Amino acid sequence: MQDDGPTEESTASPARGGRTSAAGTALEKSMRILEAVAAPGGPHRLTDVAAAAAVPKSSAFRILASLTEQGFVRPESGARYGVGPRLRGLSALVSGGEPPSIGRVLGELRESVGQTVHLALHSGEALTYIRKLESDQPFQTASRVGMRMPLHSTAIGKSILAHLPEEEVRALIASAGLPRRTPRTLTDPQALLAELEAVRARGFAVDDEENEPTIRCIGAAVLGPDGRPIGGVSVTTVAFLVSREEIEAYAPALRTAAEALVPLL
Repeated sequence: MQDDGPTEESTASPARGGRTSAAGTALEKSMRILEAVAAPGGPHRLTDVAAAAAVPKSSAFRILASLTEQGFVRPESGARYGVGPRLRGLSALVSGGEPPSIGRVLGELRESVGQTVHLALHSGEALTYIRKLESDQPFQTASRVGMRMPLHSTAIGKSILAHLPEEEVRALIASAGLPRRTPRTLTDPQALLAELEAVRARGFAVDDEENEPTIRCIGAAVLGPDGRPIGGVSVTTVAFLVSREEIEAYAPALRTAAEALVPLL
């Protein structure tokens, strides 16, 4: 990310909050823009973000584009910018919390199925876990809040891909590839596209030891107002204790939780 020259900086107008200079490194500008995006009352217009961060509008636009690509900022309708999934994930990692209503939905799902529950947000070519509720079973999975995971090999990831346009899925495959995580990972694009069609038909995705040996999951997407996936929720088990048929029986409770999370994310 390039810093701006003195001519552009000298034309910056006074900003709100007492700032009168846009001076600072590219990193400092990016941090101020993140603060402006995360301020109450969002999503915010580009003009307001630039003013609050004391950054010229043209520079703010470029920085926001980079932050959007990295998943820290999310473009919203009306040319506004809101908090992106990576920033939400970072917040959850630091605070260890989220709105109580989200915790209630996830807690009810865990109580219903008796297994570990994850909530993740879509972030570019990956997903980011923002919440994990461990089961009372005598085992624990290696996942953790803040961890970024691939889309093609996880249940949440495949549920997200299933709700994206095929051309966008193909672009993601071309960019990120389909690296083999286990012997069961789908690494052929056509096989993955066929699997995504099955995900749409049944309303949930299955990770049958495709991302991690001995781990079996089902996942459902959480959709935004525009029908695009914001993220997803999953139920995670160990394959030697819970069969595929048994974990798929949790699908109704999983879909109920995914629908309940829609207005909360």
